[in-house]
Amino acid sequence: MNIHEYQAKELFDRFEVPSPRGKMAGTAEEAEAIAREIGSDLLVVKAQVHAGGRGKGTFKNGFEGGVHLTKDPVAIGEIAGKMIGETLVTKQTGNEGRLVRKVMVADAVEIEHEYYLSLLMDRDTSRPVIVASTEGGMDIEEVAENRPEKIIKQLIHPLAGLQPYEVRKLTAALGFKGGAAKEFGKLLKNLYKLFLSLDCDMVEINPLVETKDGQVLALDAKFGFDDNALYRHPEVLAYRDTEEEDPREVAASEFDLSYIGLDGNIACLVNGAGLAMATMD
Repeated sequence: MNIHEYQAKELFDRFEVPSPRGKMAGTAEEAEAIAREIGSDLLVVKAQVHAGGRGKGTFKNGFEGGVHLTKDPVAIGEIAGKMIGETLVTKQTGNEGRLVRKVMVADAVEIEHEYYLSLLMDRDTSRPVIVASTEGGMDIEEVAENRPEKIIKQLIHPLAGLQPYEVRKLTAALGFKGGAAKEFGKLLKNLYKLFLSLDCDMVEINPLVETKDGQVLALDAKFGFDDNALYRHPEVLAYRDTEEEDPREVAASEFDLSYIGLDGNIACLVNGAGLAMATMD
């Protein structure tokens, strides 16, 4: 199960993972009101869809970009009005795009440096792994392919948990110093606590930033949850947005069935993933 960025921010607030102030808006009027409430010199408005590449996306109404910066609360409302109710096409949505029903209005920050940080499960070792890079704000797969030396990985023993020396090692590898190093260490420990407590299979922050005044903040977030553990987290399950999912998968889930949409018009009903793959082949 995936969630929206504004929902991820709520989880960050709950686990004390610092991020800029921000709220969700469902109308242009709400977006302008939130912008005035935040009262920052620079604001950002982001389209909320379950897809990456929003900043470089294009709306079918011709409006460019799903992420915009401005100093004017009135402009925030105008931009939100061009997003809400319109279809955003990005490299991850395909040509059909995704309908934008909400936006997030947040405090924009002055960035000193961008980083990449994620926690996920390593299938080969059956352990949590931290993946980090000084090349933040970019497609991490491109970084891994073109500059693999920039990717830092730290496996975590599931029984011992995240150790202080591992935090120090990652802090040094990313080049944090002074107060920023202390802030990053606290953020990393809280992020690991969140990852375990909510049975996540992925938490990705891209970018994680150090600001001009030395703060370390999660500017964007992507979550993935273990569907088999959602019964333990009704508060997370409440975040589910079925309008962002394949309607066939939603219908199947009502009967506790897992549905995977494929090309063609022949269905395969099986009782295991191995048999499913063999039958489809």
